[in-house]
Amino acid sequence: MDYKMNEVVLFHRKKSGLTRNQLADLAGVGKTAIYDLEKGKETIRFSTLQKVLKALNIRIVFTSPLMEVLNEKR
Repeated sequence: MDYKMNEVVLFHRKKSGLTRNQLADLAGVGKTAIYDLEKGKETIRFSTLQKVLKALNIRIVFTSPLMEVLNEKR
């Protein structure tokens, strides 16, 4: 099942017992960035997203049909 990024961040933040302000402090970003991310804003900086995901212990994994070919080259 595919999830939207805002759903994943909101779920993990709540399960971690963090407020938006606490997550912002932990990630080193502004509280507005957390609000925007959880509301599904599509113009979040990738570096901001990386900080938030790292703070929540969420890994980014890229997948595509060509990844198998790339893995074979390694």
